[in-house]
Amino acid sequence: QVQLAESGGGSVQAGGSLRLSCGVSGGRSRTYVMAWFRQAPGKEREFVAAISWSGDSIVYTDSVKGRFILSRDNIKKELSLQMNTATPEDAAVYYCAADSSLVKASRDGKEYEYWGPGTPVLVSA
Repeated sequence: QVQLAESGGGSVQAGGSLRLSCGVSGGRSRTYVMAWFRQAPGKEREFVAAISWSGDSIVYTDSVKGRFILSRDNIKKELSLQMNTATPEDAAVYYCAADSSLVKASRDGKEYEYWGPGTPVLVSA
């Protein structure tokens, strides 16, 4: 059973930075495509960023390009999202997702089998 656990959420002032992490435990596969999604109150879940197993393919949603940095450490089994220049529009619950069947980073949440419980991010103006 694969388990994902997010950490690092909290409050940040607009313009500030926050680093989210997601740890992977359990399961047999070692080659997961991983991603971050977020859901703001009253809105649908949206894609934020995804990364291939090797890390050579990373995709971002347009609204975070140039501000967020996605990375992974396969030895530590950890995914990280460095959030810079936060805006109130970044406030949401952030979810880590993973899938062992994908061969490349995907923006489609339906393609990810495993999800973490989420970590909230609040951005104050």
